[in-house]
Amino acid sequence: MNSPADLQLIDATLSGDTRAFDELVRRYQDRLVHSLEHTLGSRDDALDVAQQAFVLAWKKLSSFRREAGFYSWLYRIAHNFAISRIRRPKISSRSLDHLHEAAGFEPADIHSESAPEYPMLQAEQIQMVQKALLEIVEEFRQPLVLKEIDGFSYEEIARILGIPLGTVRSRIFRARQELIAKLQRHSKEQE
Repeated sequence: MNSPADLQLIDATLSGDTRAFDELVRRYQDRLVHSLEHTLGSRDDALDVAQQAFVLAWKKLSSFRREAGFYSWLYRIAHNFAISRIRRPKISSRSLDHLHEAAGFEPADIHSESAPEYPMLQAEQIQMVQKALLEIVEEFRQPLVLKEIDGFSYEEIARILGIPLGTVRSRIFRARQELIAKLQRHSKEQE
């Protein structure tokens, strides 16, 4: 839901204080870009889509309904831009550790962080997960990213994507199954 500070910034923006909207941008831009990176697979694309979303949010702020959270509303705008970008013909906090484990990865040894190869191994695993995520069909990937990476509840995801709660649950379940299978396959390919 909205924090009182968000509502104050929205009211100030609607009253003509552009600095108030700048504060909303500062508050949510990193989170939005991070989420969009997982959807789009590219930081540059994520930055472009986030910028488009903030511009449209600023223009349409008067249509914001206060019963929804500002970030959820902003994310919905960004999601629509991201879908458009994905559909264009083009070549293209929280973690997924439990999916790593289900796919047969060994849990990270907390004492191995000082090992010289640790950053490289961690980067390889992150890259493998990102690659596997991008191989999942968008309609399944998006709810999974919203749940596992952004931490939204099933109800919030249903509102953001405009789909029934049962559909959210089934798509997340299917996405997890697909992701696990893809991670297992990628893991075997590397052996």
